[in-house]
Amino acid sequence: MINNDVLRSVRYMLKINDVKMADIAKLDGFDVDAAAMGAYIIKEGEPGFQKCPDEVMGHFLNGLVFFKRGKDDKFPAPPLELPITNNLVLKKLRVAFELKDVDLFQIFTAVDFRISKPELSALFRKPGTKNYRPCGDQMLRYFLKGLAQRVRGE
Repeated sequence: MINNDVLRSVRYMLKINDVKMADIAKLDGFDVDAAAMGAYIIKEGEPGFQKCPDEVMGHFLNGLVFFKRGKDDKFPAPPLELPITNNLVLKKLRVAFELKDVDLFQIFTAVDFRISKPELSALFRKPGTKNYRPCGDQMLRYFLKGLAQRVRGE
């Protein structure tokens, strides 16, 4: 899934504007212009569209964790993980919204997506390990849709 789609979903989910999105990225020490964030939200093929680089997405996801959970100066900021994969997006959103396995099951069930406990845990394993499973675009779309319903109270 392209980074722009994830940014668009998170923006809708949290009901925030471009300036707030830029502020969230700044929480991770990354300076991005609000106009640039606005260009990343534009749908592909429309005038003004710009592809969101992995670096911007990584800092935005780290900033989102700080935005939702708070920043503790005792602990250093997590290192930037590149490239951005669907599994990493899923992991960062899970941390930011403090979701447990039960919550994840409820989110997937709310959008009629069936997933077993072993399949779910395989998404959060390190790449290259025996039981690692890559998260597909469709699965991430369902997760974002379910999370948006949960956060917005729909």
